[in-house]
Amino acid sequence: MTDKDTRERIVEAADQLFYQQGYEQTSFSDIADAVQISRGNFYYHFKTKDDILQAVIDTRLATLQQILTRWDEEIPQPAERILQYIDVLITNQANIKHYGCPVGTLCSELAKLRHASQVEANALFAMTRNWLSEQFTLLGHKAKANNLAMHLIGRGQGIATLANVFYDEQFLKQEVQELRDWLQSLTVTKKTKPKKRPG
Repeated sequence: MTDKDTRERIVEAADQLFYQQGYEQTSFSDIADAVQISRGNFYYHFKTKDDILQAVIDTRLATLQQILTRWDEEIPQPAERILQYIDVLITNQANIKHYGCPVGTLCSELAKLRHASQVEANALFAMTRNWLSEQFTLLGHKAKANNLAMHLIGRGQGIATLANVFYDEQFLKQEVQELRDWLQSLTVTKKTKPKKRPG
């Protein structure tokens, strides 16, 4: 196994543990045990838990950028792209019920800790906001695109939090359907102007 493979395994395990247990509650030992490598090999790649946190955030940012770029390339209409974003709540409903939103939980914890990496973690929300704002602009809502993006992110975070608190999958599905209906109400239908008759 190469050094790169080992490093990636450490970051992947840390990402999962930070999500399930929280950053503060996850120790070096927890991560090393999950990856099943020696302490010496572990410290070769990361000297501190904060170093691992930064690697986790960088990986999440890169993954998010790849996902958003793929949606831009593969999904033709902005409304369909926004719908894809909304439906992530359904795709990840099992994890959300158990642990909440991975982005929201991490950013919230780092904010409480006044952690130095809070700004970098918040970039996950900023990237999502900017992308959604672009989609709402393309949908014909340029003047309020940023507000709509923030509303959708906020609503999604609220859904994830309450689905986790009440362990309620039906609530999550019901709220996602309401978001779909909301998006449908915002969809702009471009009407073709009637051609002028000659004469």
